[in-house]
Amino acid sequence: MIRFRMLAMAVLCAAGTAETTRAQVEITARSAQVRFGGRLHSQFATSSAEGGKSTDFFTRRARFTLDIGVSELLDARVQPDFGGGELELKDAYFRLNVSPSFRFSVGQFKRAFDIFELNSSTDIVVVERTGRINGFSGCAGPGGTCALSRFTEKLAYSDRDIGFKADGSIGDRLSYMATLTNGTGTSGADENSGKSVAGRVTLRLADGVSVSANASRHDFVGPHGEGATATAFGGDLEIGGFRSGTHLQVGLIGGANWRKPRSDEGEIPSFLTGQVILSRHVPLESGSFEAVEPMARVSWGDPDRASGDDGGLLLTPGLFLYVAGKNRIGANLDIYDSAAGRREVSFKLQTYLYY
Repeated sequence: MIRFRMLAMAVLCAAGTAETTRAQVEITARSAQVRFGGRLHSQFATSSAEGGKSTDFFTRRARFTLDIGVSELLDARVQPDFGGGELELKDAYFRLNVSPSFRFSVGQFKRAFDIFELNSSTDIVVVERTGRINGFSGCAGPGGTCALSRFTEKLAYSDRDIGFKADGSIGDRLSYMATLTNGTGTSGADENSGKSVAGRVTLRLADGVSVSANASRHDFVGPHGEGATATAFGGDLEIGGFRSGTHLQVGLIGGANWRKPRSDEGEIPSFLTGQVILSRHVPLESGSFEAVEPMARVSWGDPDRASGDDGGLLLTPGLFLYVAGKNRIGANLDIYDSAAGRREVSFKLQTYLYY
């Protein structure tokens, strides 16, 4: 009942300001300026897998974003999500903008790891980062398909968590990000006294060309209740940018697959995963759409490098049609081939409203 009332209030608030949402709504609250925005992503997904919900219509994301500016030094963000009919808090942080070379945040945010998770869902050109295929979980690793984002999310090296973050730019070419967090994600209280650490450094080689190195150490409760840690390392290359011609992202990550059963010697298996996403944003001179963007993804993963038949390859061709700005319609065909010889296919269509 409480969730229903909160959702109803949010909808009424959005309806009351519908005429001005294109420019985003700005209001004054006590001593702060508050800017209201959000996103709505609705998805249709179907797959060749038997069993489970292989065909489904659902609300993938329904987020309201409050960007709060108190002064040049202090700002904040609060972002609840009603996607899937459940209330979940996404971003919620307090940030001190000390200088361009140092910003300090406290709260809930994305951990400082791989580029594919740090990119906003309003920008990415894959409908599902993990390559999820409804009704199928054939990867022997952390669940689902053996795609890069499946490893980093399920193994808790990336995605949102609660703690401290420091980030900034040093000169025109070097930027950094570091996080110290609970390690339990958005679930709230920590499950032990340990903390997770992640860091990322980016070097701009030229205009529109950058390389990054990243590392993440995740703390967790071991099989016998003991404190344990697992580490992953990676790097990525980016050429171009979103909605600006040709855009290429390449990433490679390896580390400890702590969710997989250990070997007879008690060692945690190691995983390796890589991904390439290439797209081309082409403006349209006439017609109802602003631009068209064909894309392709190749993602490969091996959940246990000591085993030869538990990995998989994900291929994703797709197309996005842009109505205005970030408002668009996207379609992906995810084709997954497991090392054991099984193939499953999933088609996804998603609409993206940004306001």
